[in-house]
Amino acid sequence: MIFEDELIFVERETSEIPWVKIFTKTPFKELTDCDEATQKRIFEAVLTTEKAMRKFYNPTKINIASFANYVPRVHFHVMARFESDSFFPESMWGKKQRDGELNLPDFAEFSQILARELGKTRE
Repeated sequence: MIFEDELIFVERETSEIPWVKIFTKTPFKELTDCDEATQKRIFEAVLTTEKAMRKFYNPTKINIASFANYVPRVHFHVMARFESDSFFPESMWGKKQRDGELNLPDFAEFSQILARELGKTRE
């Protein structure tokens, strides 16, 4: 667990790339099922995560996805993508393009930064 408050929680997705999942605390099935405060908070968290990833990792691109077919709960994937990752330019669920060659800063350090930034948005 990277971060948690009364409306959301953030977890790491184990991957070669920096990748987090942001969930609603209440198990809403669809975004329109969420109350206004939860909708606002989850989008705020997605944007905060994107900014933190861009600053810390300087990726080629940020990918944001929300499918929730296998996990029928509102959540967003936020991923830092690099031209040298295994799947780029395909999605991380797509066809592998190569053996990735990434030398990235430590995710634990990023997690601490992200948790701090997400906490600031609640002040």
